[in-house]
Amino acid sequence: MDDKEVNIKLTKDEALVLFEFLARFNESDNPTIFEDQAEQRVLWDIECILEKQLVEPFSPYYMDIIKEARNRIRDEE
Repeated sequence: MDDKEVNIKLTKDEALVLFEFLARFNESDNPTIFEDQAEQRVLWDIECILEKQLVEPFSPYYMDIIKEARNRIRDEE
């Protein structure tokens, strides 16, 4: 078994948008999407890692912060 780490670099905006998505997704009741419980476990773990790194989710302006981050990331139309 290979336990080497894989590091992924994210911008602050990417981390915020990913955290918000994972938080919403992990709260939903859609277990049929997973082929194996390990997939769900990995998403929970990533959410926890991001939660430890980000202070913005605890801000009273969090929804505005997320909106701005999404706007900066979104493809131009």
